[in-house]
Amino acid sequence: MEQQAIWAILIFLLTYALIITEKIHRTIVAMAGAVIMIVFGILGQEAAIHHIDFNTLGLLIGMMIIVNTTAETGLFKYVGLWTAKKAKGSPVRIMWLLALITAIASAFLDNVTTIMLMVPVTFSITRQLKVPVFPFIFTQVLASNIGGAATLIGDPPNIMIGSAVEELTFMAFIKNLAPAIIIILAVTIPLFALIFRRQLRTTEERKKGLMDLEFDGIISNRPLLIKCLAALGLTLLGFFTHQTFHLESATVALTGAILLLLMTGEHMMEKAFRNVEWPTIFFFIGLFVLVGGLVESGVISRLADQAMELTGGDALLSSMLILWLSAIASAFLDNIPFVATMIPLIGDMSNMGVSPIEPLWWSLALGACLGGNGSLIGASANLIAAGMSAKEGEPIRFLKYLKYGFPFMLLSIALSTVYIFLRYF
Repeated sequence: MEQQAIWAILIFLLTYALIITEKIHRTIVAMAGAVIMIVFGILGQEAAIHHIDFNTLGLLIGMMIIVNTTAETGLFKYVGLWTAKKAKGSPVRIMWLLALITAIASAFLDNVTTIMLMVPVTFSITRQLKVPVFPFIFTQVLASNIGGAATLIGDPPNIMIGSAVEELTFMAFIKNLAPAIIIILAVTIPLFALIFRRQLRTTEERKKGLMDLEFDGIISNRPLLIKCLAALGLTLLGFFTHQTFHLESATVALTGAILLLLMTGEHMMEKAFRNVEWPTIFFFIGLFVLVGGLVESGVISRLADQAMELTGGDALLSSMLILWLSAIASAFLDNIPFVATMIPLIGDMSNMGVSPIEPLWWSLALGACLGGNGSLIGASANLIAAGMSAKEGEPIRFLKYLKYGFPFMLLSIALSTVYIFLRYF
């Protein structure tokens, strides 16, 4: 193996290890690793910029602006209280209704943002009912990663895959992944209630106190809400039709965000840009450059050769290998850097004659998104939920999450295996 390839692997593995330990913020680690790749001459600055996927970054930034501005109106608090009232104050019913809402919202907003909006609402409800918050947070995290897998914009791995493969449009994701996600949700949501029902008991008095809460004043800015819903509606319409107009998904998201900023003015613009998760954006930039180093040094093409030898170029075996490898790896490693590594590998397998290639992309999407449910560090939404819960004085322990999350992850991947086999082979 060439010296540059060895250096690229060492830098990548060291960066990965530091990300896992969480001793230093992962964004700092990813950016430092990217800079080292350039300084060591593994790829030049122009090549590094070429490997940064600005479509992924634009899509994330656009959706963050729209969703965070919408949160200012109180809409999500309203939805939380409405859910509690519809469930008649029953903790179990509230739990699975919030999980269902989280799954649907994650499909069209993105799971990280959805979790950030749902966790504060959840704490206000559980404190009113005086029930443990863990079952609610856990089920919402699982639902967000499951629901996010259904669309192009629901989960960062899907955003990255859709951006890398032009043929995989917004509608292609829905047609190919949404049926699998509906099946998985139909199986898992009833199990949530079965497993946690004994922990979620409260008094009739507390239920009544929750039911007596009024909606008045929750929606704090109705004119802004109307503008946000208009911008969000047009953006979602754009996602459904972007292929017809030959527009990239980032263009659609940024157009919606700019339209909203034009309607809301300078004050909301400054707040919207402050609320963009810039550390996440720069984390992506660092990862793109790190993986670019593996591509430029030939490491990815060698891995593709080995995968071809293992599966003999058979599309079914390749799909199953990618599905389960992605799931197990994503359970213990953040799925974003893993997917960033896998995308060029599958691209190389396509060039080597694996056909049909589409099932491999859907296997990667399902494996990475659903595998993220396996442990507390498996996906960005998990880490954000844990951080927010810890700030509220309710830390989520790694082993406690693993006890529930890993079996649910295995169940969802088993269902995905059957789905991939029956639909494509």
